[in-house]
Amino acid sequence: MDMILTLVVLFFAMVFFVQGKIRSDIVALCALIILLASGILTTEEALSGFANPIVLMMLGLFVVGGAIFRTGLAKIVGSKILKIAGNNEDILFVVVMVTTVFIGAFVSNTGTAALMLPIVMSVSAGTKSGPERFLMPMAFACSIGGLFTLIGTPPNMIISDTLVKNGYPSLHFFSFSPVGFIALAVALAALLPLTRIFLSRKQKGDDSCGEKRKSLKELAGEYQLMRNVSRVRLSPQSVLIGKKLADLEIPRRYNLSVIEIRRQMTRGKIFLKNERQEMAGPQTQAFAGDVLHVLGDIDNVKQFALDNDLQILEGVEEDRGAFHFRQIGIAELLLMPDSTLLNKSVLDSKFRSLYNVNLLGIQRKGEYILHGLKDATFQSRDTLLVQGSWDNIRKLSEAYTEWIVLGQPLEEAAKVTLDHKMPFAAAIMFLMVVLMVSNVVPPVAAVLLAAVLMVLAGCFRTVEDAYKTINWESIALIAAMLPMSVALEKTGISGIVATSLVSELGQFGPYVLLAGIYIATTITTMFISNTATAVLLAPIGMSAAMGLGVSPYPFLFAVTVAASMCFASPFSTPPNALVLNAGRYVFMDYIKVGLPLQLLVGLVMIFVLPLMFPFSP
Repeated sequence: MDMILTLVVLFFAMVFFVQGKIRSDIVALCALIILLASGILTTEEALSGFANPIVLMMLGLFVVGGAIFRTGLAKIVGSKILKIAGNNEDILFVVVMVTTVFIGAFVSNTGTAALMLPIVMSVSAGTKSGPERFLMPMAFACSIGGLFTLIGTPPNMIISDTLVKNGYPSLHFFSFSPVGFIALAVALAALLPLTRIFLSRKQKGDDSCGEKRKSLKELAGEYQLMRNVSRVRLSPQSVLIGKKLADLEIPRRYNLSVIEIRRQMTRGKIFLKNERQEMAGPQTQAFAGDVLHVLGDIDNVKQFALDNDLQILEGVEEDRGAFHFRQIGIAELLLMPDSTLLNKSVLDSKFRSLYNVNLLGIQRKGEYILHGLKDATFQSRDTLLVQGSWDNIRKLSEAYTEWIVLGQPLEEAAKVTLDHKMPFAAAIMFLMVVLMVSNVVPPVAAVLLAAVLMVLAGCFRTVEDAYKTINWESIALIAAMLPMSVALEKTGISGIVATSLVSELGQFGPYVLLAGIYIATTITTMFISNTATAVLLAPIGMSAAMGLGVSPYPFLFAVTVAASMCFASPFSTPPNALVLNAGRYVFMDYIKVGLPLQLLVGLVMIFVLPLMFPFSP
């Protein structure tokens, strides 16, 4: 009875996965609840997926990948890849695949996917096909990379251990490489046309042709901020040192507004310095070495600098980035007809003190008011350009009766890279890879350590930003599907399917038996992890080969290849699940692209493996 119920649950889960009308994580959780409520799985077994190292690694890797993207490291690496590929999408496709395979040979497929995901998103965003064409092949390349080395994927180590237990020599580190090269060649030949047909942006109905939002740099350019904002540095003799801006009366005396201060901070009294970006307000005090960002006419700035011992900064070599929008951003506000600000001057409205933002410009009937803002009067339908901390800009949307916040400035803020943190992200990523390759600590510990270090190093604006990088749908999907393998093994379904296939086909000779083992492994690994599949099928492959009196090598390699080359399902491997939402894929995309590749690799391997590892003992 338990066996029948498990098969029914699995069947209906597959039906809903294919239909795609219900979110995949909800389907997986419902299947898990049924297995738990029916008693097929104990509470511990049902919840084991949420404590599985793979799930914990995925959590950490989402954060690591987010930090790589947030700091601009992905963009830098992506630019190097683009430089190699030029404007040719097919060359870019090959470069992405080969790069991913190389990394995957030494790092787990999950770790490789997390490292490559933000890079591929960055380099493919500007292509005609979009990220959709590149992300799924990248996920497949993560699995293919595992076939190149002994440590590339757990099934490789399982079949090596099976050989040793039965008196055969252990496989060498690069014993798998010839198989990996063949799998890569087949994948490139198949995926180049398949992805062009099924996964291009045009085919998937790109909706990017809608209303175009202004980027933060475009907004700054529209209001000519680069031309109207000057930067001055306080010398040690400046009379401004230690005084509050409100007491200096800079707007009245010079018709200028100090909108921002950059201050060099030294942490821990060592050589590591960091620049802090601060909003300028009435109570702000300036100190020697501070750089003031001043809005106003350049002639007034020169007089201001002359009177107060300030150095005007000019030239690229002095430019620290006038508007990098790390902690401080800008946004446009459209005044409502019934706003309480109407007919008040900027100075009288106390705009700065009420809303904690600076007014940088006013757009009125197609013209821009950029100077003498303190005396300007607010009018209906004025568009205001304001500057403030991202938190204060977020709060502006709460005053919906006063204005409408145009565009989506917080979404634009998320695109601004924290490039000054790029060295930290690169060092942490390198540490993670070294720890995973060297096995100094368990892979899950290396990933979680890297994720925490990314947060502590400031590679995210806030801890909340780090949590937002986690794709909880993918996490719930994998965690809910992992216990399915326990149900299949407890009810005997996995063993019956694998054993019956081998016993029925063995009488027709080694080639047919090899094909049977490959097919049995392929079917099994679509529903349970590749590690569990290899543990189950490796002993069967060994005993079948010994029963026929032939070499077990082709059979065991068939197990590891079939267990790793599972492309027809989004939840068959962690990389497939990682790219599911990022590529806006549905279940049928994996069937259209992954299934033909999986069948082709299998067909090639059934004929090639006996040539590389002959049946004769």
